[in-house]
Amino acid sequence: MKSAERYEAALGKAWFAGVPQETLRVLNRALIDSERHLTDPSGLLRRPWYKHLLYAPGVFTGYGVKTVPGVREAIEAKAWAEADAEIGRVAKALVAESAHVGELASMLERSNARMP
Repeated sequence: MKSAERYEAALGKAWFAGVPQETLRVLNRALIDSERHLTDPSGLLRRPWYKHLLYAPGVFTGYGVKTVPGVREAIEAKAWAEADAEIGRVAKALVAESAHVGELASMLERSNARMP
């Protein structure tokens, strides 16, 4: 993921140059919010109360976690149209997350440009 690599490089430079506290505060808040990009307000099929698209308890596993549950459970059920739809939802969430991380990398890069 290019945005994550870009963020990591910008953070490394900023860290050694002395990141301003305000920049760290904004970044930390944005990183907390970044998890929301991996959710969908409509939730998972058959359990709309779970909003996260990358992990959730499985339908039949009790508290046992399933990764990418909508896609995985659709494939396990051989519900191919459902799997395709879930792949689309997960892809959309990952693109949004990547864009968000890219914005944070830009913020760090601008901060780095102002540092001596």
